[in-house]
Amino acid sequence: MRNDDSPPPPEAAAAAGPDQRPWFTRRSTLVIAVAALAPTALAGWVLTQVLTGGGPEGRDAKPAAATSPVPVTPVTPASSPATPAKGPLTGRTVVIDPGHNTGNFKHTAEIDRQVDIGTARKECDTTGTTTNSGYMEAEFTFDVSLRLRTVLQAQGAKVVLTHEADRPWGPCIDERARIGNEAKADAVVSVHADGVSAGNRGFHVILPAKVKGGAADTAAIVEPSRQLGERIAGNFARTTGSAPANYLGAGTGLVVRDDLGGLNLSTRPKVFIECGNMRDAKDAAQLTSPEWRQKAAQGIADGIVGFLGG
Repeated sequence: MRNDDSPPPPEAAAAAGPDQRPWFTRRSTLVIAVAALAPTALAGWVLTQVLTGGGPEGRDAKPAAATSPVPVTPVTPASSPATPAKGPLTGRTVVIDPGHNTGNFKHTAEIDRQVDIGTARKECDTTGTTTNSGYMEAEFTFDVSLRLRTVLQAQGAKVVLTHEADRPWGPCIDERARIGNEAKADAVVSVHADGVSAGNRGFHVILPAKVKGGAADTAAIVEPSRQLGERIAGNFARTTGSAPANYLGAGTGLVVRDDLGGLNLSTRPKVFIECGNMRDAKDAAQLTSPEWRQKAAQGIADGIVGFLGG
């Protein structure tokens, strides 16, 4: 990607059976006979109940639907709320930040607005990159984020996305950081894909540098963020089969940055992951594959589970 977030250049009742018909016929005949002989209708009703064993607690009591000529609609109990998944991440909160927004292209004035990232001022957001065929980074990041959310929820985690599909643009990088902070997230991952020249391949995980200035102070998150990043890098490589970037990070798949507002303003362990290079044909073939994107989501999730001790 080319932006603040890139390197530089989801019973009813049963009907009476045939063998019950004589029983009901006998009961009806008996009721009529008793009613004709008894001095009052009440006595007839009592005698019928005694002889047939009917009533709320009688062994042979039948539902009204069995004798009523009017169909009775069974009442279905209201569904109870779905029971939250139980798993290794039960009680944990993870914030997933899908990089960019497909609507950013139509809102350049809004995303160009400068925001404070603690140590400097940068654009609110950017459009992100695309593959040579026009597949947008924002489409990729949102798809992987939804898949990642599904995997993490199955592990018991509460998952918060920084934005959903109905948002027309943004959010700004400072708001993205604030969402993670206010959620008191145990881990935050911002999902991206790079946009550098062809031939540059592989993924890398961006870690926060130690910075202090204005609203930025990353001293408390540097070490846990590195642990999170290392877990994600190892699991991502193993699950996707992708190699660490060949153009930065010295083959480790880890890069430290001090110029990203999403990291500088975070007070929770946080990393960015650039899943591959959209401008390289071989990487693009992976990034545009739904099967590969599922592997990418699984790899990131496995890293988060490992980091959180699941």
